Amino acid sequence: MNKNTIIGVIVVIIIVIIGVALYFMLSNNDTPINNENGSEENNDSTISNVLVVYFSAQGHTKEVAEKIAENLDADIFELIPTDPYTDADLDWTDNNSRVSMEHEDESLRNVELTTTEVENWDSYDTILIGYPIWWGIAAWPVNTFVEANDFTGKTVIPFCTSASSGLGESGELLSSLANTGNWLAGHRFSSNPSDSDITTWTDSLK
Repeated sequence: MNKNTIIGVIVVIIIVIIGVALYFMLSNNDTPINNENGSEENNDSTISNVLVVYFSAQGHTKEVAEKIAENLDADIFELIPTDPYTDADLDWTDNNSRVSMEHEDESLRNVELTTTEVENWDSYDTILIGYPIWWGIAAWPVNTFVEANDFTGKTVIPFCTSASSGLGESGELLSSLANTGNWLAGHRFSSNPSDSDITTWTDSLK
């Protein structure tokens, strides 16, 4: 080969090497990353196709759930007992009230809901489940929903409202009832949290 031919070959090789390097650099920008549980997620958000499910006895959980759904651009689904709880039913200081008797006798906690079926359930990847805390656990109307649905392949994040109690083992107990799904650590809100408190938490999920 003459000198010019050799130089030409070298230039072509350099161009090919640069092209390949650029290709791999651009490809890596779209590579999914692994979250703490080892599952893949894209760079835009850690959650997608979100549904907020909630039971609210006195309206506190309802307000939080609606704000969460707004922040996450999520759908929302309310759990409604066929026999709604009255103020008298919810008087935990009265040993003869409905919640007190249900607390003492677990066989009474099988609370029927108007429906446990969510339209397009299979389309949701992430389910947030909200409830008030009753005697240190999730309000038991939520149990009916959890037991009735298959959470396979879904990420489930509990949240609760409480004047004083923490989340406790409520999430773990619901996870045991479901026996399916990837249940993550949840979050406890006060009975009347500020919008900024809720937004701080929902931002941490994005």
